[in-house]
Amino acid sequence: MGGNQTSVTELILLGFCVGPRIQLLLFGLFSFFYAFALLGNGAILGLISLDPRLHTPMYFFLSHLAVVDIGYSCNTVPRMLVNLLSPTTSISFAGCITQTFLFMTFAHIECLLLVVMSYDRYVAICHPLRYSAIMSWRLCITLTVTSWTCGSLLALLHVGLLLRLPFCGPHEINHFFCEILSLLKLACGDTSLNQLVIFAACVFILVGPLCLVLFSYTRILVAILRIQSGEGRRKAFSTCSSHLCVVGLFFGSAIVMYMAPKSSHPEEQQKVLFLFYSFFNPMLNPLIYSLRNAEVKGALRRALYKESLS
Repeated sequence: MGGNQTSVTELILLGFCVGPRIQLLLFGLFSFFYAFALLGNGAILGLISLDPRLHTPMYFFLSHLAVVDIGYSCNTVPRMLVNLLSPTTSISFAGCITQTFLFMTFAHIECLLLVVMSYDRYVAICHPLRYSAIMSWRLCITLTVTSWTCGSLLALLHVGLLLRLPFCGPHEINHFFCEILSLLKLACGDTSLNQLVIFAACVFILVGPLCLVLFSYTRILVAILRIQSGEGRRKAFSTCSSHLCVVGLFFGSAIVMYMAPKSSHPEEQQKVLFLFYSFFNPMLNPLIYSLRNAEVKGALRRALYKESLS
C-alpha cells in the first residue's frame, strides 16, 4: 500500500441520515428482520441435516444457500445495529476491507447457486426419469465447490485491486456497511481499472447467470404447460413463479446497483436497495424455497413430534 494509504486506520460509516427516534424504530425493525432471517435459515439447516428424507440434491443446494444468507446477515447487520444506537460509527480499515470481501464473496456465491438450483429444477421437471443419474452427488459437490471457489476468488480480485489504491480522505463512507463502490469514492488514485473489472464481473456473475436462470425456467414453463393434471400444473407453476420472484429481486437490484448509470439512483436509494441483500433475501429464501415445501413441512412436523416425545 502507498504511504498515504497506510495512514488510514479508521473509517466512519454515516449510515442512515435520520433522527434519533427513527433510528430507534429502525433498530427494532431491523433486529426483528435479522432474528427472523437467522431463525429461518437456521431451521432449514437443522431440518436438512437431521432428516434423511431431505438428503437430496435440491436440499443440499438449499443448505448452502441458507449458509450464504446467514453469512450476508451476520456480515453487515450487527455493525449496522450497533451504529444505529452508538454515537460513534467508526470501523477499522482492516475490518472494512474484510467486510467488503465477505459481502462480495457471498453475493457472487449466491448468484452461482441460484443458477445451479435452477438447473436442478430444470432436470427434475423436464427429465424426471433421468434425474438421479444426471444430478449425481459427484456433480452436486463439484457445482457447489465451484460456486464457492469462483465467488471467493472473484471477491479476492476486487479487494486486491482496491488495496492498491491510496486513500487520503475524507474517511467517511455514506453507507451502512463497507460497500465497494462507496469505498472507491474515497480513493484519491485512478479507479478506472476497478470500475472496468467490476463491470466485467457483473457481466460474468450477473448477466450470464440471469440468462441461464431464465433459460432454465423457460424450459420448465414449457414442461409445466404439458402437464395433464390441472392440480400438478398449478403447484409446479406456483413454485416456479415464487422462485422467479426471488431471482428477480436479487438480480434486478444488483444489476441496477452495479450496471445502471450512476446518476440514475441517489446514494440514499442505494442503501435501500442493499437492504435486499441484508434482510429481505435472507428472509424470503427460507419461506419461498423451503418452508412452503410439503417435504420441509413434513420434516418440521416429524422433528416437533420427536421433541414432544422426548
